[in-house]
Amino acid sequence: MTRIPGMSVCRFSECLRLPLLLAAIMPLFTNASLAADWSVKEIRLGATVSAQAKSTFESGFFPTVVLYFDPLDSANAATWREKLLRPQLHAGLSVSSAGNASQVYAGFNWKVDVTDRLFIDLGFGGTVHNGDLDDDGTKGPKLGCSVLFHEYAAAGFRVTDKVDILATIDHSSNADLCDVNDGISHAGLMLAYKF
Repeated sequence: MTRIPGMSVCRFSECLRLPLLLAAIMPLFTNASLAADWSVKEIRLGATVSAQAKSTFESGFFPTVVLYFDPLDSANAATWREKLLRPQLHAGLSVSSAGNASQVYAGFNWKVDVTDRLFIDLGFGGTVHNGDLDDDGTKGPKLGCSVLFHEYAAAGFRVTDKVDILATIDHSSNADLCDVNDGISHAGLMLAYKF
């Protein structure tokens, strides 16, 4: 078998993870959901910094913008099961101010109210980045693959009906599907505006 430089070969069970995940979520995209309201419901602006160890630390900061959509009508889900089956969708961009890995990502997210003003937001999806793939002797994370899984968690405070402040942490990695997997982790603050 010929190997392409920068690409790794995965074991059969590892290669099936992403296709099985995609097959599991396909029922969410019914004709009704595709005809739903795809307008931007929320925009978040903020900045994060690297939360990595010394050898994989990324200098600078990462201005970030994320758009949130609700085509599955999560806002009107009444039970926890409905909320789980009707997540919001998000798409974001994180740009390195110091020439490190910038990312474009998208995925699903779920908000859980803790009180009238406090909430938790959890998200899962994928990202594409321009970071180092292999160990080339330079500092910073070595990511192994150009496409990674992307997860985040945020704790938010509702300032008004339209404005939230959030503390966030996010992580991107290839789940050991490629030879190298340092991952990328950031923490920061975001300001959200709901339309």
